Amino acid sequence: MSDPDSLRIVIADDHAVVRTGLRRVLEDQGWEVVAEAADAEGALRVTRGHKPDVLVLDLSMPGATTSLDVIPRVIEELPGTRVVVLTMQDEPAFIRGALGAGATAYVLKEAADAELVDAIRLAARGEGYLNPRLGARLAREPSGPEDPPDNLTGRETEVLELIALGHTNAEIAEKLFLSVRTIETHRTHIQRKTNRSTRAELVDYALRNRLVRIPT
Repeated sequence: MSDPDSLRIVIADDHAVVRTGLRRVLEDQGWEVVAEAADAEGALRVTRGHKPDVLVLDLSMPGATTSLDVIPRVIEELPGTRVVVLTMQDEPAFIRGALGAGATAYVLKEAADAELVDAIRLAARGEGYLNPRLGARLAREPSGPEDPPDNLTGRETEVLELIALGHTNAEIAEKLFLSVRTIETHRTHIQRKTNRSTRAELVDYALRNRLVRIPT
Protein backbone atom coordinates (compact mmCIF):
# COMPACT_ATOMS: atom_id res chain seq x y z
CA MET A 1 0.00 0.00 0.00
CA SER A 2 1.38 3.41 -1.03
CA ASP A 3 1.45 6.55 1.07
CA PRO A 4 -1.36 8.72 -0.42
CA ASP A 5 0.57 11.87 0.50
CA SER A 6 3.71 10.90 -1.39
CA LEU A 7 2.92 9.28 -4.71
CA ARG A 8 4.77 8.66 -7.95
CA ILE A 9 2.42 8.83 -10.92
CA VAL A 10 2.47 8.14 -14.66
CA ILE A 11 -0.01 10.00 -16.89
CA ALA A 12 -1.14 8.39 -20.16
CA ASP A 13 -3.34 10.44 -22.50
CA ASP A 14 -3.05 11.14 -26.21
CA HIS A 15 -3.73 14.88 -25.79
CA ALA A 16 -0.74 16.93 -24.65
CA VAL A 17 -2.95 19.69 -23.23
CA VAL A 18 -4.76 17.14 -21.05
CA ARG A 19 -1.46 15.75 -19.76
CA THR A 20 -0.25 19.26 -18.95
CA GLY A 21 -3.42 20.04 -17.01
CA LEU A 22 -3.31 16.74 -15.13
CA ARG A 23 0.35 17.23 -14.25
CA ARG A 24 -0.45 20.62 -12.74
CA VAL A 25 -3.35 19.22 -10.69
CA LEU A 26 -1.34 16.26 -9.41
CA GLU A 27 1.81 18.22 -8.62
CA ASP A 28 -0.31 20.70 -6.65
CA GLN A 29 -1.01 17.75 -4.33
CA GLY A 30 2.71 17.29 -3.75
CA TRP A 31 2.79 14.17 -5.93
CA GLU A 32 5.55 13.44 -8.46
CA VAL A 33 4.63 12.84 -12.09
CA VAL A 34 7.52 10.60 -13.13
CA ALA A 35 6.56 10.10 -16.79
CA GLU A 36 3.95 10.73 -19.48
CA ALA A 37 2.77 8.69 -22.46
CA ALA A 38 0.66 9.47 -25.51
CA ASP A 39 -0.49 5.95 -26.39
CA ALA A 40 -1.14 2.61 -24.75
CA GLU A 41 2.16 1.03 -25.78
CA GLY A 42 4.03 4.01 -24.37
CA ALA A 43 1.99 3.80 -21.18
CA LEU A 44 3.02 0.20 -20.68
CA ARG A 45 6.66 0.95 -21.47
CA VAL A 46 7.09 3.89 -19.09
CA THR A 47 5.07 2.20 -16.36
CA ARG A 48 7.36 -0.81 -16.56
CA GLY A 49 10.36 1.49 -16.45
CA HIS A 50 9.30 3.75 -13.56
CA LYS A 51 7.11 1.39 -11.48
CA PRO A 52 4.86 4.20 -10.23
CA ASP A 53 2.34 3.97 -7.43
CA VAL A 54 -0.47 4.98 -9.79
CA LEU A 55 -1.01 4.93 -13.55
CA VAL A 56 -3.64 7.47 -14.70
CA LEU A 57 -4.81 5.95 -17.97
CA ASP A 58 -7.01 7.29 -20.74
CA LEU A 59 -9.20 4.51 -22.12
CA SER A 60 -9.23 5.63 -25.77
CA MET A 61 -5.80 6.15 -27.29
CA PRO A 62 -4.45 5.42 -30.78
CA GLY A 63 -2.36 2.39 -31.67
CA ALA A 64 -2.63 -1.37 -32.08
CA THR A 65 -2.36 -1.89 -28.32
CA THR A 66 -5.42 -0.70 -26.38
CA SER A 67 -5.73 0.54 -22.84
CA LEU A 68 -7.78 -2.57 -22.06
CA ASP A 69 -4.72 -4.54 -23.17
CA VAL A 70 -2.48 -2.51 -20.86
CA ILE A 71 -4.46 -2.80 -17.63
CA PRO A 72 -4.09 -6.55 -16.97
CA ARG A 73 -0.43 -6.48 -17.98
CA VAL A 74 0.30 -3.74 -15.46
CA ILE A 75 -1.66 -5.55 -12.76
CA GLU A 76 0.19 -8.80 -13.44
CA GLU A 77 3.69 -7.39 -13.83
CA LEU A 78 3.55 -4.53 -11.31
CA PRO A 79 1.28 -5.51 -8.41
CA GLY A 80 2.30 -2.35 -6.54
CA THR A 81 0.90 -0.08 -9.27
CA ARG A 82 -2.78 0.88 -9.21
CA VAL A 83 -4.59 1.83 -12.43
CA VAL A 84 -6.95 4.81 -12.38
CA VAL A 85 -8.92 5.11 -15.61
CA LEU A 86 -9.73 8.68 -16.65
CA THR A 87 -11.98 8.72 -19.68
CA MET A 88 -14.92 10.18 -21.58
CA GLN A 89 -16.37 6.67 -22.06
CA ASP A 90 -19.48 6.23 -19.94
CA GLU A 91 -20.89 3.10 -21.61
CA PRO A 92 -21.34 0.11 -19.27
CA ALA A 93 -19.29 -2.14 -21.58
CA PHE A 94 -16.21 0.04 -21.12
CA ILE A 95 -16.73 0.32 -17.38
CA ARG A 96 -17.06 -3.43 -16.99
CA GLY A 97 -14.13 -3.98 -19.31
CA ALA A 98 -11.81 -1.69 -17.35
CA LEU A 99 -12.87 -2.99 -13.93
CA GLY A 100 -12.80 -6.57 -15.15
CA ALA A 101 -9.28 -6.06 -16.45
CA GLY A 102 -8.14 -4.86 -13.02
CA ALA A 103 -8.53 -1.07 -12.87
CA THR A 104 -8.97 0.20 -9.30
CA ALA A 105 -10.82 3.41 -10.17
CA TYR A 106 -12.93 4.74 -13.04
CA VAL A 107 -13.33 8.51 -13.37
CA LEU A 108 -15.04 10.52 -16.10
CA LYS A 109 -13.04 13.41 -17.54
CA GLU A 110 -16.03 15.68 -17.14
CA ALA A 111 -15.80 15.12 -13.37
CA ALA A 112 -12.01 15.02 -13.12
CA ASP A 113 -11.66 18.32 -11.26
CA ALA A 114 -13.92 17.09 -8.48
CA GLU A 115 -13.07 13.39 -8.37
CA LEU A 116 -9.63 12.53 -9.72
CA VAL A 117 -7.56 13.46 -6.67
CA ASP A 118 -9.88 11.55 -4.33
CA ALA A 119 -9.91 8.55 -6.68
CA ILE A 120 -6.10 8.47 -6.75
CA ARG A 121 -5.87 8.69 -2.96
CA LEU A 122 -8.33 5.81 -2.60
CA ALA A 123 -6.56 3.74 -5.25
CA ALA A 124 -3.21 4.25 -3.54
CA ARG A 125 -4.76 2.73 -0.40
CA GLY A 126 -6.09 -0.18 -2.44
CA GLU A 127 -9.67 1.06 -2.34
CA GLY A 128 -11.86 1.18 -5.44
CA TYR A 129 -13.62 4.22 -6.86
CA LEU A 130 -16.37 4.51 -9.46
CA ASN A 131 -18.04 7.73 -10.54
CA PRO A 132 -21.37 7.73 -8.63
CA ARG A 133 -23.49 8.36 -11.72
CA LEU A 134 -21.86 5.43 -13.45
CA GLY A 135 -22.31 3.26 -10.38
CA ALA A 136 -26.03 4.00 -10.38
CA ARG A 137 -26.21 3.24 -14.08
CA LEU A 138 -24.50 -0.11 -13.62
CA ALA A 139 -26.82 -0.92 -10.72
CA ARG A 140 -29.78 -0.54 -13.07
CA GLU A 141 -28.27 -2.99 -15.54
CA PRO A 142 -29.31 -6.65 -15.27
CA SER A 143 -26.86 -8.45 -13.01
CA GLY A 144 -27.30 -11.93 -14.39
CA PRO A 145 -26.55 -13.39 -17.81
CA GLU A 146 -28.47 -11.64 -20.57
CA ASP A 147 -28.12 -14.59 -22.95
CA PRO A 148 -27.31 -18.27 -22.78
CA PRO A 149 -23.71 -19.04 -23.72
CA ASP A 150 -24.81 -19.41 -27.38
CA ASN A 151 -23.40 -22.91 -27.76
CA LEU A 152 -19.83 -21.74 -27.26
CA THR A 153 -17.43 -24.62 -27.03
CA GLY A 154 -15.12 -24.97 -24.06
CA ARG A 155 -12.20 -23.68 -26.14
CA GLU A 156 -14.23 -20.72 -27.42
CA THR A 157 -15.23 -19.87 -23.85
CA GLU A 158 -11.57 -20.00 -22.83
CA VAL A 159 -10.58 -17.72 -25.72
CA LEU A 160 -13.40 -15.29 -24.93
CA GLU A 161 -12.30 -15.04 -21.30
CA LEU A 162 -8.76 -14.17 -22.37
CA ILE A 163 -10.07 -11.59 -24.85
CA ALA A 164 -12.09 -10.00 -22.05
CA LEU A 165 -8.97 -9.86 -19.87
CA GLY A 166 -7.29 -7.76 -22.53
CA HIS A 167 -4.96 -10.29 -24.15
CA THR A 168 -4.04 -10.02 -27.81
CA ASN A 169 -4.54 -12.89 -30.27
CA ALA A 170 -0.80 -13.60 -30.16
CA GLU A 171 -0.78 -13.74 -26.35
CA ILE A 172 -3.82 -16.03 -26.31
CA ALA A 173 -2.15 -18.31 -28.84
CA GLU A 174 0.95 -18.51 -26.64
CA LYS A 175 -1.06 -19.20 -23.49
CA LEU A 176 -3.14 -21.94 -25.12
CA PHE A 177 -0.30 -23.40 -27.21
CA LEU A 178 -2.19 -22.74 -30.44
CA SER A 179 -1.42 -20.82 -33.61
CA VAL A 180 -2.51 -17.22 -34.04
CA ARG A 181 -4.58 -18.29 -37.05
CA THR A 182 -6.45 -20.81 -34.89
CA ILE A 183 -7.21 -18.11 -32.32
CA GLU A 184 -8.45 -15.81 -35.09
CA THR A 185 -10.76 -18.61 -36.26
CA HIS A 186 -12.08 -19.13 -32.72
CA ARG A 187 -12.64 -15.39 -32.40
CA THR A 188 -14.61 -15.31 -35.65
CA HIS A 189 -16.80 -18.17 -34.41
CA ILE A 190 -17.32 -16.39 -31.06
CA GLN A 191 -18.32 -13.17 -32.79
CA ARG A 192 -20.78 -14.99 -35.02
CA LYS A 193 -22.33 -17.05 -32.20
CA THR A 194 -22.66 -14.12 -29.79
CA ASN A 195 -23.54 -11.54 -32.43
CA ARG A 196 -20.82 -9.26 -31.03
CA SER A 197 -18.09 -7.77 -33.17
CA THR A 198 -16.03 -5.25 -31.19
CA ARG A 199 -13.73 -5.88 -28.22
CA ALA A 200 -15.96 -3.77 -25.96
CA GLU A 201 -19.02 -5.84 -26.93
CA LEU A 202 -17.16 -9.10 -26.29
CA VAL A 203 -15.94 -7.83 -22.92
CA ASP A 204 -19.49 -6.83 -21.97
CA TYR A 205 -20.84 -10.23 -23.05
CA ALA A 206 -18.19 -12.11 -21.08
CA LEU A 207 -18.88 -10.09 -17.95
CA ARG A 208 -22.65 -10.40 -18.21
CA ASN A 209 -22.31 -14.16 -18.55
CA ARG A 210 -19.92 -14.24 -15.61
CA LEU A 211 -17.03 -15.59 -17.62
CA VAL A 212 -14.84 -12.90 -16.05
CA ARG A 213 -15.28 -11.70 -12.48
CA ILE A 214 -15.37 -7.97 -11.74
CA PRO A 215 -13.02 -7.32 -8.79
CA THR A 216 -14.68 -6.01 -5.63
